[in-house]
Amino acid sequence: MDLTNLLDAQWWIVTFGLIGILVIIFAETGLLIGFFLPGDSLLVVAGMGASTAVAASVGLDAPFPLAVLLICAPLCAILGAQLGHYIGAKTGPRLFARPDSRLFKQEYVDKAEHYFQKFGPARAVVLARFIPIVRTFLNPVAGMLGMPRATFLLWNVIGGVLWTESMLLIGYFAGSAIPNVDRYILPGAAVIIVLSVIPIVREVLKNRKAAPQQQQVAEPRGRHHRDASPH
Repeated sequence: MDLTNLLDAQWWIVTFGLIGILVIIFAETGLLIGFFLPGDSLLVVAGMGASTAVAASVGLDAPFPLAVLLICAPLCAILGAQLGHYIGAKTGPRLFARPDSRLFKQEYVDKAEHYFQKFGPARAVVLARFIPIVRTFLNPVAGMLGMPRATFLLWNVIGGVLWTESMLLIGYFAGSAIPNVDRYILPGAAVIIVLSVIPIVREVLKNRKAAPQQQQVAEPRGRHHRDASPH
């Protein structure tokens, strides 16, 4: 298997079909190993796959049933996120006490916690749905930080429905209204991925810019403390 297929939403839907899509949505939001999966673009392409014209052009035997997608995709997203919250609440900080590897980076957890603190628990749970990687790690982080299960469930449902339904319907209407839209699936998926990671890039650049300033502030304080200490 070509590793580039892992980022190709069209490959996922043709290879795994409807059941595979639902499993992937669950895994991306509920299991830490699913953070690399292409959730946004997968949902859009799945919505396109519910269009008769697109289904035939991408190699599907029959269009995906739109009603099933609209019901089951949010359910899988909600259940996955709730599992992530449960894991974080049960295991606590030791869940993330692992060294960086080729896939896992501690900065992923730090970024999820940053969004949780910056926007507040409710808004963070909803907004994280639209941000790759963050939507995977924020759920266990919310559990680890003690967000009540019932409160998390409320905002998890709102975020899960908004995310899945909007992505699916965008794909479906694009597939139904735009002639030969299948030609634009790959570049369109790339655009979706780029747009969705912009918030992460902005935060990373902002943090890098702020780090030298914080260090400059800390150094004079440190010198002042040393100068003031008795000899």
